[in-house]
Amino acid sequence: MDKNEKLSIKNWAQDDRPREKLLQKGKLSLSDSELIAILLGSGSRNESAVELARRILVASKNSLNELGKLSVQQLCNFKGIGPAKAVGIVAALELGRRRRLEEAVTNLKISSSLSVFEMMQPVIGELPHEEFWILYLNNNNSVIERFQVSKGGITGTLVDVRITLRKALELGAVSLILCHNHPSGNLKASDADKQLTKKLKTAAESLDIKVLDHLIVTEKSYLSFADEGIL
Repeated sequence: MDKNEKLSIKNWAQDDRPREKLLQKGKLSLSDSELIAILLGSGSRNESAVELARRILVASKNSLNELGKLSVQQLCNFKGIGPAKAVGIVAALELGRRRRLEEAVTNLKISSSLSVFEMMQPVIGELPHEEFWILYLNNNNSVIERFQVSKGGITGTLVDVRITLRKALELGAVSLILCHNHPSGNLKASDADKQLTKKLKTAAESLDIKVLDHLIVTEKSYLSFADEGIL
């Protein structure tokens, strides 16, 4: 048996083969690299699919979130990864992101700043640019609609107060929660963030609409203006 044959998953003990392991022991028994190996289907001439998956994970700091940020082109830079395998990985991780978003949306009643973060992090938490969103709420603090007001660059985005409030009147919303992301990971509210919040709050109050909070969202955490007493 030559080296390449030994590296093949087909020659592993049956309990160590990712597909068979999943079938016999369940999905929770598999490591991240074994699950990715199933997506890959095969490795290269010099390494098994599991070894290739481990190498990709190590390069992604052993983080599925970091791996999910890689493009098809970036994945193809790994030896042993072609467009078909790269597309499979990107598609699987995108499904995971959408599942998180779907789970967040099923709980539409806002009970705390954390519930806003859990709802919006899958939407804007990992973006490389800023986006500004509004949650429009009814008198039961349930979300009527999530609305993207603007999409900007790496360091900022513009918000039209008139569009924001016109939408509130159309929906019959009684309160708003403002939300935008900081791609830099910085959770400090800038002077521009504070001024915009004050401007929207003042304009909304003239229409008997309350601004309940403004969240700055990053990949792993958030800042709530209401919690910090700066609303």
